[in-house]
Amino acid sequence: MNDTTEQDTQHDALRDARNQQAEGQWQQFSGRLQEAWGALTNSDVDRYEGQREQLIGAIQEKTGEAREAIVRSVDDLAREVRYRFG
Repeated sequence: MNDTTEQDTQHDALRDARNQQAEGQWQQFSGRLQEAWGALTNSDVDRYEGQREQLIGAIQEKTGEAREAIVRSVDDLAREVRYRFG
């Protein structure tokens, strides 16, 4: 295998590993969101993957909870599982 092909293969493997890690972090985060706010469905959470402000607005709309408390909780949960909004 030539150097370029080998490097491409290594880059692809690294990208795949990062994508799998990000997906795992999203799964952990979405589960934690549903634990914190039982009113959220899988569909609710998945609709706002990577969209922090929209997610916070949806939680506020569903629960009536104060925005500042939601922001604090969402950010804490994201930090705990190392989830980064896109």
